[in-house]
Amino acid sequence: MKKIFTAIVLLIVLLQSNTTLAQDLLRKTDLSTLNVDNLSENDIAKLKLQLSSNNITIEQAEPMALSKGMSASEFAKLKQRIQSGNNNSPVNTIKEKESVRKQDPIVNPKIKDSVNSLIFGSELFDNPSLNFEPNLKLATPVNYTLGPADELQISLFGVQEFNASIPVTAEGKISVQYVGDILVSGMTIEAATQKIKAAMSRVYSTLASGQSQLSVTLGSIRTIKITVIGGKQPGNYSVSSLATVYNALHLAGGPGKNGSYRNIELIRNNKVFAKIDIYKFLVNGDQSANIGLKDNDVIRIPAYSQRVIVEGEVKRAGIFEMKAGESFIDLLSFASGFNEFAYTAAVNVLQKTGKEFKVRDVTENDFKTYQPKSGDVITVSKILNRFENRVKIEGAVFRPNFYSFSEGMHVSDLIARADGLREDAYSKRGTVIRLKSDLTTEIVNFDITKALAGDVEQNIILKREDVVSVYSILDFKEEYKITIDGEVQKPGTYMYYENLTLNDLIVQSGGLTGSASKRVEIARMITSEEIDNANPNKAELFAVEISPNNNEQAKNFELKPFDVISIRKMAVYEKPEMVTVSGAVHYAGKYALVNKKSRVYDVIQRAGGLTAVANIEGVKIKRPIQASQIEDIENVNINLGKKDSIQNNIEDKLKHQVKYATIPLDWKAIVKNQNNSANVTLFPGDEIEVLTFNEGVKVAGNVLLISEIPYESGRSFGYYLNAVGGVDAKGWRRKAYIIYPNGKAAVTNSFLFFRSSPQVKPGSQIIVPQKPEVRKTSTGEWVGIGSVISSLALLIITAFK
Repeated sequence: MKKIFTAIVLLIVLLQSNTTLAQDLLRKTDLSTLNVDNLSENDIAKLKLQLSSNNITIEQAEPMALSKGMSASEFAKLKQRIQSGNNNSPVNTIKEKESVRKQDPIVNPKIKDSVNSLIFGSELFDNPSLNFEPNLKLATPVNYTLGPADELQISLFGVQEFNASIPVTAEGKISVQYVGDILVSGMTIEAATQKIKAAMSRVYSTLASGQSQLSVTLGSIRTIKITVIGGKQPGNYSVSSLATVYNALHLAGGPGKNGSYRNIELIRNNKVFAKIDIYKFLVNGDQSANIGLKDNDVIRIPAYSQRVIVEGEVKRAGIFEMKAGESFIDLLSFASGFNEFAYTAAVNVLQKTGKEFKVRDVTENDFKTYQPKSGDVITVSKILNRFENRVKIEGAVFRPNFYSFSEGMHVSDLIARADGLREDAYSKRGTVIRLKSDLTTEIVNFDITKALAGDVEQNIILKREDVVSVYSILDFKEEYKITIDGEVQKPGTYMYYENLTLNDLIVQSGGLTGSASKRVEIARMITSEEIDNANPNKAELFAVEISPNNNEQAKNFELKPFDVISIRKMAVYEKPEMVTVSGAVHYAGKYALVNKKSRVYDVIQRAGGLTAVANIEGVKIKRPIQASQIEDIENVNINLGKKDSIQNNIEDKLKHQVKYATIPLDWKAIVKNQNNSANVTLFPGDEIEVLTFNEGVKVAGNVLLISEIPYESGRSFGYYLNAVGGVDAKGWRRKAYIIYPNGKAAVTNSFLFFRSSPQVKPGSQIIVPQKPEVRKTSTGEWVGIGSVISSLALLIITAFK
């Protein structure tokens, strides 16, 4: 028996030798027996911690380890394992591992309450982000009671070292190596720490002497079972042993439809351990009733005893639960008080009797004594939109506004409060608009000058809500205007002032333009008390000559109200206008129109004439579409309806798609005779385009192959269509057309059975359009047509019998 015991001890020593050597790398004198392969990751982490605490690296420890008998190959293995491990500091690794508190995941489904959302306090349990879950990273509470499934992290540090995570067994014990079993169930962390320290002191002598220290923390937390009765989701719940009453209530969805928020009972060991009033937390933030839970606790939510409804002008309207003895003041604090528009002198209460309803008014003096009854509906009304002491002054005073009213206040007092009369005030008359006792209004006139002088009769005594008006002399004057038009920088309407002259107005309007002539017309209205039928004139006309280059005229003309001044333009004053020549000419660019009837030939000759590569069949003019042309089309009524698509399409095409009109030119005819109609007169903005000679013929549209075919003299229109494979299934060959280089177009003509195609020239473009879509007659429509024909035939036969 003794031999067996000795063998077991030797085996344990061999198993622990590597760990001991690893822990004492710097203190051990003999490292010849160390086998790095047998070291665990925890041993390597502790070795890193030992090196870090002594502020040395593994390279600095190499001479020390080799001098203590450790082989170079074993040290190389050790160095590789230390350097290939996690880059995090070993101190942080171990501390993080020891500080993380674990908890089995708890899943309790929650249903959002939508029925009782008006009950005060229900929002506390509808917010998924507010769940009162315990914070597992907080320090272990000293009053935490241990139980089975808890796990303790026991650490001995100092001269002697010991680290272990030990679970509490179902019997409530922990088993410490070399120490034995220790009963800790039902004990607080503080008490269990003292008991564990006493037991370990018998094995670790330095713990009793103080050379080593002991730390006992909660590593893994157990899950406990609790029961909630009367909640929206009553039942058994698995919660953390650190959970509290509010956490359990949140999991159960809070009190049920008729559950109390103020008399919740925590039952422990079949006795009421505590009563919870959630309103203390909601109103004051008091969490004294948020008690920690224990295994098999029961949370009972009884039915409420009293509920009242608060409506109207309070900060938080809703349904509130009341306790016996609480007054309206307490209820008002639950509703967060009156809002800014509440009528606070009294509240209206709708009460229930045994048979019917009754109404009660609770005044401000009774707020502290009135105790609401279950079922009361308390309504806080809005303050009236009226003032008890207000008067108003408006008009020609320095500070028109509302002012406070006091008994015996006079008009002069109100004018003084408004900082007196403005300089433009009309002091002969003021008015007071007053509300009479029968709710009709009246006007009271007074002399402001006499009222300010103290005249008792004119210095009217004011009443509440009176409106005093002081007029301005400017209100009685007509606003005079004067108009200038024509060759000035800023034509328009200007204010008239006394002694205003023509020079003054020219300067106000920015001065004369360079095109202003010496002729000025001034039209002046005719005023008379009598009608002169012999005079047909509506206005008097003045003709004035000015110096166009001088804004200050030698003979200044005085203006009158409502004069209309027209400054004429010079008879001859036109800025040079330009056209553009582009393409195959010697000097392309812009050219000024030096003649009112400049023609194409003249401008092309100024551009050096056509080059050798010019296509004489490709001379055309691109003339921009003018806004006036679009306006003319918009104004034409073609009887197609106000919003007809054809009219709209034409307008849209001219505005956004077609930028210019093309005018084809016959250059041969122009060269032969400059008086030919083809030698058109140019307009400003025109562009003369001369195309370069191109021997190809483009074929596009609904053809099988869009391409450019080399031109061959004498070839027909159909030849070029066939050269691209003909038209496709949607092509409309009968309507094919050709566009010549000068922009002129030609179409295929048909007469009886004869069809003549247009001649093809070099540089032309043949277009094959798409056939219009025609809806086929359906079977039902053919049947209908047949029925109509049959009926007509029968009718004809019957008529001739």
